[in-house]
Amino acid sequence: MTVDAVLTSDTARAVLAAQPFSMLLGARMTHFGDGRTSLEIPVRDELRQQNGFVHGGVLSYAADNALTFAAGTMLGSNIMTAGFTITYLRPADGVVLRADAWADTATRRQALCRCDIYAVQENGEEVLCAAAQGTAMARR
Repeated sequence: MTVDAVLTSDTARAVLAAQPFSMLLGARMTHFGDGRTSLEIPVRDELRQQNGFVHGGVLSYAADNALTFAAGTMLGSNIMTAGFTITYLRPADGVVLRADAWADTATRRQALCRCDIYAVQENGEEVLCAAAQGTAMARR
């Protein structure tokens, strides 16, 4: 098994930039390290559903990527999402979505992570709109 000992902030940002879907959404990494990561996605009309709220699939993307990057702080870069669950707490609306994830516990090959997703309003208020939990596994 080959697992990178350390995933640096620069490497993590390069991995995110290499994901075409992440670039389509406009995702950016605002924090990486110490078992934590934060991703932000600017809210625009193309990311909304029919009622004007940010589509749940965008929130799921944010949780999936943030959880896996948080796991990467513990396991290195040769990992993949093993699974996650998300609970939508309220409709997401605002100017930016922010996914804050942290590694809760890790073994040599697997990390359990949690993530809170906030809709940041124009005035800076942060509204918790979803919470997720997931695992990532080191690949062989």
